[in-house]
Amino acid sequence: MLKGINPLLNADVLRALRAMGHGDDLIIADTNFPSDSVARQTRLGKLLRIDASAAEVVKAVLSVYPLDTFVDDAAARMEIVGKPDEIPAVQQEVQKEIDAAEKKSWPMISVERYAFYERSKQAYCVIQTGERRFYGCFAFRKGVIPPDA
Repeated sequence: MLKGINPLLNADVLRALRAMGHGDDLIIADTNFPSDSVARQTRLGKLLRIDASAAEVVKAVLSVYPLDTFVDDAAARMEIVGKPDEIPAVQQEVQKEIDAAEKKSWPMISVERYAFYERSKQAYCVIQTGERRFYGCFAFRKGVIPPDA
């Protein structure tokens, strides 16, 4: 355990988050996502796991991970097939965690399912969660932390 670090953030996850640079993508995926096969194609090349709900994992990650303020797609969700404007409960819960972490409204863009898979393959890494609800899949682009004034 470390002071000030959410205990869900294990050593492998912390190492990957720290190694990522500005513009790198992080995928947080539900249990149905093809996480292992996709993760093998990412920059890290292996799957990371945090066995908790998507919202809990996003809260933990965003406690240390800055979102990219230079792009419109820094936070994205996999859209429901045939219902791109529908936002299920799991995505609403994650949206609340994003807004809380950023201390303002930060809407996620929606990404069509197969386009999300392609974005995921280009990501730095994939964290598979214990989320069992469908469409609990998200992409987060890393931003920067400015120097102290």
